[in-house]
Parts: sequence; structure tokens; C-alpha cells
Amino acid sequence: MLLTTFRRVVKTGFVNFWRNGFVSVSSVVVMTITLFVLGCLIFLNAMLTASLEALKDKVDVNVYFTTDTPEEKILALRDTLTALPEVKEAVYTSREEALVRFEERHKDDAIELQALKELGDNPLRASLAVKATDPSHYEAINTFLKSDPATLSADGASVVAHVNWNDNKMAIERLGQFIDGIQLFGLAVSIVLVSASVLIVFNTIRIAIYVSREEISVMRLVGATDLYIRGPFVFEGMMCGFIAALITLVSYYPLTLWLGPATQRFFGSVNVFTYYTGHFGQIFLTIMVVGMFLGGFSSFLAVKKYLRA
Repeated sequence: MLLTTFRRVVKTGFVNFWRNGFVSVSSVVVMTITLFVLGCLIFLNAMLTASLEALKDKVDVNVYFTTDTPEEKILALRDTLTALPEVKEAVYTSREEALVRFEERHKDDAIELQALKELGDNPLRASLAVKATDPSHYEAINTFLKSDPATLSADGASVVAHVNWNDNKMAIERLGQFIDGIQLFGLAVSIVLVSASVLIVFNTIRIAIYVSREEISVMRLVGATDLYIRGPFVFEGMMCGFIAALITLVSYYPLTLWLGPATQRFFGSVNVFTYYTGHFGQIFLTIMVVGMFLGGFSSFLAVKKYLRA
């Protein structure tokens, strides 16, 4: 009995879809736009996330040590820092490596190189480049460096000559605020667009059901159950969502292929076409599920009015 009802629901849904051709096409178009916008938000979020991660990776705090600090002590402090949950990594640069980098960076500046030679000794300090797991953790790392006993020498003086936290503090705080702002903005835009799309789809599908209002009344008079009356419309809505999802997914291929090089130049690390092909399964599932749910749920709500009449 249930299987028979299901077959009739599916058959009637197909018939309604083709019979209400204009309204069905309108529903598909509206849902295609909705799903297209949703997919664009997915791509935009992925590109912004990758760009923000790249920005985070470029931010660090440099800890410079006094010239007489033993290398063993610096390496011990490095190990202590990397054990902290707030620290992503700490990269050690010796005085010799710093000198080589300085000479390479100023190889075309004869005055700088001549001044360095006249000093007779390497004036550069060893350093640790500390990267935090999140920009908000740098202040805690700076506090740790000031209070940790490992930074003290045998005579009680600090082996840390300078920490450029104060130099970078404003930039790091602005980066954190920018990241939070972008995420909040993306969430707000997503909520507004999806809410507006649901409302538009709901009203479009309600038009299709309004066309069949007399048919619904007749079906109720002959004793048809709510499931039997509602089922074809829900299936029709899911069909519209399925077709809209397919159109959206197919349209993304040439669009992302065309925009791929431009997005890589603009965002630096993300090619939208590579992201689309590499995450096609997730994108396909998301767009398809949202499309069919949107169509089916909107139809389910829209037909309630006529079932209560």
C-alpha cells in the first residue's frame, strides 16, 4: 500500500511538473539563482579563509638575544616556547645566519657593507621568530617571555635584548579585528541572502500550488489523505531543486575555469577552479541537498493553507 502510494505520488509529481511548465521553470530559475548565490558564498568563504590564513602566517614576533647568550640557552627557550599551546612554531636564526642574510640583502649597498667591515665583529643578534596559533595569543607570548626564568642569565639579567611585540602590536591587533569583521560580515550576508531566497522560492512555489487549488479541494472531497495530496507538490518542489542544483553545478565549471587565474592573482594562494574541482564532492552534496530541501520544504509549507481550508 505504501509503495503504491509512493509510486502515485511520484507519477503525479512528474505530471504536475510538466503540466505547470511556466511555473515550474520560474521555480527552477529562482532556485538556481538562490543556489548560485549560496555556491558563490562557499567559494568566497574558502578564498577569504585561505587569504587570512596566509596573512596570519606572515605575522610573527621576533625575540632578539644579547650577543653573549649561549646557543644552548636559546634552543632551550625555543623548545619551551614550542611546547606552549599558543605557539605554532619558533624558528631559530643564529648570529652567523643573520649576518649572511644581511650581506645578501645589502649586496648592492657598498656603504652598508663597508660599515659592517669596519666594525670588525658581527654586531647582529641571534633571534627566534615566534608564530602564534592565533594573532590574539601574541600578547600572552610576550608576557611569558618577560616572566619565564629561562630568559635569565646566571647573573639574573635577561638574555632577551628586544622583543618587537610593541612594534607589531597595532598591526597584529588590526589583523585580528579584520579577521573577526570579515567572518561576521560573511555570516550576516549569508543569513540575509538565504532568508530572502527562501522567501522568494516559497512564494514562487505557492503560485504553482494556487493554480491547483481546485484540484486539491476535489481530492479532499473524495477522501484523499493529506500525505497523498501534499506528496506530489513536495516531490515537484524537490524536482525543481534537483534541476536547479544540476544547472548551478554545471554553470560553475566554465565560470570557475575563467575566473581561476584572476582569483589566484588577487587572493594569492587560491585558484577557485582548483578549489571547485578538488572539493567537487562536498560542493555537489551541499548544493544538491540544499536545493532539494528548499524545494520540498517550501512546497510542504505552501500547501498547508489548502489542507486547512
